[in-house]
Amino acid sequence: MRIRATVAAVSGALALASTAVPAAQASGKPGGSDLRTFAAAKAAADEAEGDTRITKVVVNGGKEIVLGTTATKTVTVAVTATDPSGIDDVFAVLWHGTDLETPGSVDGGVAQNEDRAKCTASSASPAVSTCKLTFTFDPVVDLWKNELAGTWKVAVGAMAKDEYGVVEEAITTTKVKRNARVTVNASPEPVKKGKTITVTGKLTRANWATSKYAGYTSQSVQLQFRKKGTGTYKTVKTVKSSSTGALKTTVKASTDGYWRYNFVGTSTTGKAVSTADFVDVK
Repeated sequence: MRIRATVAAVSGALALASTAVPAAQASGKPGGSDLRTFAAAKAAADEAEGDTRITKVVVNGGKEIVLGTTATKTVTVAVTATDPSGIDDVFAVLWHGTDLETPGSVDGGVAQNEDRAKCTASSASPAVSTCKLTFTFDPVVDLWKNELAGTWKVAVGAMAKDEYGVVEEAITTTKVKRNARVTVNASPEPVKKGKTITVTGKLTRANWATSKYAGYTSQSVQLQFRKKGTGTYKTVKTVKSSSTGALKTTVKASTDGYWRYNFVGTSTTGKAVSTADFVDVK
């Protein structure tokens, strides 16, 4: 059936997106011929033959994908599909860009690790299967520029046992974000009750272009306090990071407890919470 050729063509073309990054990184230009091949697959995408339907796609358990500068991360994509004959296989690709029609409009992609998905038929209906695939992000290779942080699209194809199937190039999206780090230091310690405590720290985030961490400027960070003997942190005030990512503020000492900085994240950067710094109030 034609859909089998469609699945194979689109899967192969999308997979090329992940191999195009080293050349793009070296030249400073996104794409190259491999990504143009990826874009050319648009003509074959979003096709359906027969009764196959993709009913649900969950990326990384519904959580955002956050990466630092060097460590790889493997995430799972679960695809639920249905067909009267049963589901034989699925494929998926995570990709970044605007569309698949315009050459150079796709600048990133990560292909599945497996040759075939692991599919499990539903006990309630053999027509329905949930298939799982894994994807490994390598920030050094796959995330070659900071502009890749944000929304990624998910292309999915499903093949039924009767050789009919469906391909959808952007069935859902997921968030790929830069990792953030934040530190804290409260001093002096110990301190007399009613005296001033200075709480410093620094907010940094992964720079994928340099594979290093750098200060994250002009960001709102919560200064939080947990009284000794309790289990809940409360926000005391919000502090703005400086041009170097530095954090600094003062508070009055009232009771023994733990101080920390909490960064809630942005659309391109993940959350970060510092370790707690205990201050003994005399």
